[in-house]
Amino acid sequence: MDSLPIGPMVDTASAPPPGPVTLNGRFARVEKLDPARHGESLWQALKDDDAVWVYMGYGPFADRAAFDRWLEARAAATDPFAYAVVDQASGRALGSITLMEVRPAMRVIEMGHIVLSPALQRTAASTEVQYLAARYVFDDLGYRRYEWKCNALNAPSRRAALRLGFTYEGTFRQHMIVKGRSRDTAWFSIIDGEWPAVRAAFEAWLAPANFDPSGGQIASLTALRKKRENT
Repeated sequence: MDSLPIGPMVDTASAPPPGPVTLNGRFARVEKLDPARHGESLWQALKDDDAVWVYMGYGPFADRAAFDRWLEARAAATDPFAYAVVDQASGRALGSITLMEVRPAMRVIEMGHIVLSPALQRTAASTEVQYLAARYVFDDLGYRRYEWKCNALNAPSRRAALRLGFTYEGTFRQHMIVKGRSRDTAWFSIIDGEWPAVRAAFEAWLAPANFDPSGGQIASLTALRKKRENT
């Protein structure tokens, strides 16, 4: 009998779970979420922006006490493992991210629960945060698959995933019920073989030479990545 096709052999060693690291960049740093240190600045950054919570399973919060309860629960969890996003210039926490759905034996992990205040949205810092997290996942922890999932109706998140180098894999229909509404979920991923080109594009985009005197980008991240994919 002819042999059936099977996948290639791979290293079966497990990857470590994410931990309380500090990831420093030029514009931002990523550090373990600590309500005592980050709570006040996060509340001030997020309290007037209801739009940031539209596609989340929580929020907006009626008051600081409700926000603090959510923040305490988020900081105490190990999956999702939460980090604060801190602006390097001001030292203020302006958002949070998590590494989640951690499957160490399969070396699969997801970027999720991305909560960015208006002060971070569409900035170099927000892109740098995603570079720092991906570099940690692939280079430090040794994962082989990095996922991004979002509500299929969340057009900004879908655009962000593609811009950052994730590949669209499909949509899971009626995947979840969120705030009483049906949610289809769009799935994206970067795999370890793609990471070197994605990393090089990130690093070229973040280089000081890629910004004009007013802080605007000279070459887009998408263009830089396509250039590397085609060489």
